[in-house]
Amino acid sequence: MFSGRGTRVPQACVIIKNMKSQISIFIALLFVFPIFSGCRYIVNQVAFNPDNKNTLHSHHLPHGINEIFLKTDDEVLIQCYYIANPNSQKIVVFFHGNAGNLSHRIPDLKKISRFGVSVLGVGYRGYGKSQGKPSEKGIYLDGKAALNFVKNQLGYSLNNIYIFGRSIGTTVAIHTAQKQNLAGLILVAPLTSGMDMAKATGLGSVSFVAGSSFRNIDKVHNISCPVLVIHGTHDQIIPYGMGVEIYNKLQTKKRMVTIGGAGHNNISSSFSSNYWIPISDFITGGI
Repeated sequence: MFSGRGTRVPQACVIIKNMKSQISIFIALLFVFPIFSGCRYIVNQVAFNPDNKNTLHSHHLPHGINEIFLKTDDEVLIQCYYIANPNSQKIVVFFHGNAGNLSHRIPDLKKISRFGVSVLGVGYRGYGKSQGKPSEKGIYLDGKAALNFVKNQLGYSLNNIYIFGRSIGTTVAIHTAQKQNLAGLILVAPLTSGMDMAKATGLGSVSFVAGSSFRNIDKVHNISCPVLVIHGTHDQIIPYGMGVEIYNKLQTKKRMVTIGGAGHNNISSSFSSNYWIPISDFITGGI
């Protein structure tokens, strides 16, 4: 759904004698499998693209970045990077995009830290050195563990905590930020729902398989803190219109930054100033 990988349909347990029978069984499985086995399996297989092989040894981390592990409510250890700023009362909790793992987001974490705040980068289960396998339910537990750690262990008050989500990270960010009196929420290329993503990737005829997954659009009414939405007009993964729809549905103080010509993966690099300056302004001065 987000990574572009195909789904696998279980093989039939009977010998199919002709192509017509094969097609009939395939169509039947598309309908029956989600109903009786649960479409969550298919969604989780398609939605996530974790890298747990290309990891970075803690001894090789840049100066000032500390690797820590948090335990979630279901006893999974997730990898995080913490950059402390003892001179700031603010912290940004960063939920990264789909491909790769947390180590590939070190430049982003360092950039955010230069805005004069502490930063906690969160690695999802199944990504990098984190335990477990990624799932929608699981990454929400990862988000909860991160927010609880920042509040209860690091001692940051809610009104000094910013949550930052990019791409699939916006699903964790929005879910975690619900009904929380945060300093702010930053959403880069937010998606509206799993079903909308399926349709956007050309899977309209079987988009029902996505079910009620990743329903950002239904959760934004629970967001009460200020929100910054950033989206590129040429986003080839998550259409720009989804960001607009999320922004329009928000019922709180908000700002939308449209970056003309920016795609999904080059928005923070090729359009650096248009991307980072609004984020810095939002964190340091608000909307």
